[in-house]
Amino acid sequence: MAESHTYRVIVRATFEGLTDAVRERLLAEVAEHEGIAGMRFAPEGSLAYDRTLKHFSMRYVVESDPGDGDEMAAALAEERAEAYLREQGLGHGELRSTVTDMDTMKINRKPGR
Repeated sequence: MAESHTYRVIVRATFEGLTDAVRERLLAEVAEHEGIAGMRFAPEGSLAYDRTLKHFSMRYVVESDPGDGDEMAAALAEERAEAYLREQGLGHGELRSTVTDMDTMKINRKPGR
């Protein structure tokens, strides 16, 4: 069985073509998605945006074969984001991702610790 790595993926984009009803809904829920509240990583993703309704980000935890690399983790997260955004009726521009492999990330510790 292949080893699996844990990736943290941030998917970013710009909202586009939001209807008035969707804008109202997003603004009514903005407190749940603004600041630290929207910045948690989870397999199902978490959506973060502010009341300007211009840009948004989604944070995912993705388990994937390390041989597939960051590209596969990004593709999986973008696929999840695309499905969620479509389901919620949220129009958007091109998705861009940043990937961190948590299993290879170097942690710098202070001397003496």
